[in-house]
Amino acid sequence: MDKQISELIGDSRLRSRIVTAETAASWIKDGMTLGLSGFTRAGDAKAVPFALIEKAKQQPLKVNVYTGASLGSDVDKMMAEAGIINKRLPFQADSVMRKKINQGEILFIDQHLSHTAELVRSDVLNPIDFAIVEAVSITEDGMIIPSTSVGNSSIFVKKARHVIVELNTAQPKELKGLHDIYEVGKQGKREPIPLTKVDDRIGTIGISVDEDKIIGIVLTNQLDSPSTIVPPDAETAAIANHLINFLRKEVAAGRLSENLAPIQAGIGSVANAVLYGLLDSEFSNLEVYSEVLQDAMFDLIDAGKVRFASGCSITLSQNKMKQVYSNLDAYRDKLILRPQEISNHPEIVRRLGLISINTALEADIYGNVNSTHVRGTNMMNGIGGSGDFARNARLTIFVTKSIAKNGAISSIVPFVSHVDHTEHDVDVIITEYGYADLRGLAPIERAPLIIENCAHPDYRPQLREYFKEALKRGGQTPHVLEKAFSWHIHYEKYGTMMEPKYQLQTQQ
Repeated sequence: MDKQISELIGDSRLRSRIVTAETAASWIKDGMTLGLSGFTRAGDAKAVPFALIEKAKQQPLKVNVYTGASLGSDVDKMMAEAGIINKRLPFQADSVMRKKINQGEILFIDQHLSHTAELVRSDVLNPIDFAIVEAVSITEDGMIIPSTSVGNSSIFVKKARHVIVELNTAQPKELKGLHDIYEVGKQGKREPIPLTKVDDRIGTIGISVDEDKIIGIVLTNQLDSPSTIVPPDAETAAIANHLINFLRKEVAAGRLSENLAPIQAGIGSVANAVLYGLLDSEFSNLEVYSEVLQDAMFDLIDAGKVRFASGCSITLSQNKMKQVYSNLDAYRDKLILRPQEISNHPEIVRRLGLISINTALEADIYGNVNSTHVRGTNMMNGIGGSGDFARNARLTIFVTKSIAKNGAISSIVPFVSHVDHTEHDVDVIITEYGYADLRGLAPIERAPLIIENCAHPDYRPQLREYFKEALKRGGQTPHVLEKAFSWHIHYEKYGTMMEPKYQLQTQQ
């Protein structure tokens, strides 16, 4: 055990600070604010949050919880069920937490993922009492080596009053050396970020910390939760095919080279499936500058399609996790993990000229996109990093299936019920029926293109009629205001967006 401890904790001054998760949880009091490691089910603090949940059964309390993004290991679910969360930011993806947010039981701040660190750094948010971060080791000079994600861990550690480190022996120790931790500094005093290539290293391999801040080290042994992505289906395969065809035209027009440009792809099954489309394409020697590195990314690396991938976390299915983590050295010269304010930083996104691919809940006939709110009211997960990339990428692409709920919902509507990405930030919309390249088009030019290329055929007549009526009202962006949200209202009343006369037409 002593040998293992010395390998895990290189700084001998810290070895006496090993405590149980229960002891660490006992330090957390009602009203405190916690900064937890974790980004999309990867590298999340596990033991101390679970111990805090058990403590709350005897001593009810409320805390604010900041993270990188969503947490795995059912941490979000169990904290929500225990009723211990007062305020949560900047992203979540748990159904129990989602329900409590929409019922008003948990306050949720939906943020661009690159913004959280800036708000913490500038002391706008509640001060962090405890940063609780997962790591694979602590170096001789006291540097924390993160596990499978960086997220906001570095800024949490820097700004927190106290730090608790969870040393997770289930995570591969070979992760050491894959991280690149860079601190941008205070606004108004910082230098340009010296990153000009996807594979540039500009920081340190771990998180520097004042040793006096580390008041507890908890030993754990639990892998991350496997990702919940599902395999590609016919619709996502069609979306991928349309994406590839669009990229081919960009290459033919001379706007992209044959190895494209650095690619960013959002989290989730649709985005992951779309990336699989690149496997059978002619494109190779690709670079990725993204947030989450999912299964498809490692398959692309294995196939020789992706040369290098920069991300913020590694989130894998169970089988892929076993394969990758048992052979991590094979990927050492092809991967890097960065803090999310660097992976999502507008300065870098614009400089590298990314191709950004993210998922929409719905889009409207003018190109506005809703990524977060079901029928404009109920939060789904959050905007995540899509806005960081959408405003600044070389090409901003949003993908979605054309319908949901077996056709009861059209993903292409007259006016989105909540605007996350305005028409000014959306270049291309793709569904399984085709794509609409919106660049250089006025609103009244965009609408017919989106309707005919992206909407489900069953909903096109209804969209055409709306647009025809809107044109009679005039204006730069014509709308029939009293009908703009009528589709969402119709769904709430009757369980479908399709009006009766169009239902009859589709049945004939």
